[in-house]
Amino acid sequence: MSVSSEDVRHIARLARLDLTAEEVERFRHELSTILAYVEQLDEVEAGHAAEPASPDQPLRADDVVPWPDLGSLLDAVPDLVAGYFRVPRVIE
Repeated sequence: MSVSSEDVRHIARLARLDLTAEEVERFRHELSTILAYVEQLDEVEAGHAAEPASPDQPLRADDVVPWPDLGSLLDAVPDLVAGYFRVPRVIE
């Protein structure tokens, strides 16, 4: 499938891009190449893909286990307030 320059300009307008004539031609070529590759993928028959194998061993139960020595863990926390870790703000 070939992409026209008008197709590229339309896509650029939708994306609010201002392209030069050289950029339009470059993107026209690149999009045509991508679509040709996708057409090749359409020819591949993928309907008979193998099902994933089941795990060799059963999974263990997901049980909640208390921390063995919570005091030593909380002593290592640099800034603990009312049982919560206080960390520096990362979003302003």
